[in-house]
Amino acid sequence: MLLEVRHITEYRYDRAVRESVIELRMQPRRTSGQTLVSFELDVEPHAQILSYADSWGNAVHHFDVPHLHDQLDIAARSIVETHERADLPAALTMDEWTALASDVVRGESWDFLAMHGFVEETPALIAFIEAQGLLYLRERDPMSALRDLNRRLYEAFDYEAGVTEPDSPIDHALTEGRGVCQDFAHIMVAICRRLGVPARYVSGYLFTDQASHDRSTPGATHAWMEAYFPTLGWIGFDPTNDLVAGERHLAVAFGRDYSDVPPSQGVFKGEAESHLSVGVSVRETANPRTDFPRAGEPTLIAARRRTGAPSLIAQHQQQQQQ
Repeated sequence: MLLEVRHITEYRYDRAVRESVIELRMQPRRTSGQTLVSFELDVEPHAQILSYADSWGNAVHHFDVPHLHDQLDIAARSIVETHERADLPAALTMDEWTALASDVVRGESWDFLAMHGFVEETPALIAFIEAQGLLYLRERDPMSALRDLNRRLYEAFDYEAGVTEPDSPIDHALTEGRGVCQDFAHIMVAICRRLGVPARYVSGYLFTDQASHDRSTPGATHAWMEAYFPTLGWIGFDPTNDLVAGERHLAVAFGRDYSDVPPSQGVFKGEAESHLSVGVSVRETANPRTDFPRAGEPTLIAARRRTGAPSLIAQHQQQQQQ
């Protein structure tokens, strides 16, 4: 499947700010499941864009606008070819638990076994596990257990944007019984790590399909998680839509949790209120062109304002993954 992605981010300030320093994770990864055909990044006001690979191998672009400005526009454009995934076995043997407990797996996957940031083992999480009857998961093979967990999370939570924020802890969604993909991915990662299964957060996009009854919001970024199986490698699960990640899922960045992989983050200097708007479009295309027409411009979704402290550095808002 050949997919064309446009990711537009607009910052607006009620008065000019002196400087903005921004870091982006918007370039899709090159993996066995997808091929990056092209990637373009435009910034206005113009800035020199530098890049590097972070600890997880994600492409990071960063830039500095060192002069007065009252708006900042970022446009990322990608074409990616995604590939059909091989059929997964319905189950594995119970020996997979033994392999997961080995020193080799635990040593190589330590960062994805330890609780971190938004991924916490809280009393609310333990209560949820007990209320949902999930204590039995270790009694099944790991593949069967995670397939079931993926479905149970899909059924346990209502999808509703605006209930949680980008920095909401998992207890918020656990208490409300509602949230978005970012919340569900964090909860599944936490439960997997508690089971002893290495798990990582995935930031990216989903080519939404109404026929498949996707709950994800069109025009937004998406998040899911991947679990590691010694016999299979990393396998993606999407608890928002009760899916095993496939060719409609387009991965941008992997991390321990959302804090490792926000699409954009940064700081600005000045006494101002900032307003963030984000628009994303993901569509199928038959032509791997690198010229992106203006038609079909992503709809911008506004975020709440943030007030900058006088004469201090204020943090830019982050978008929540839907």
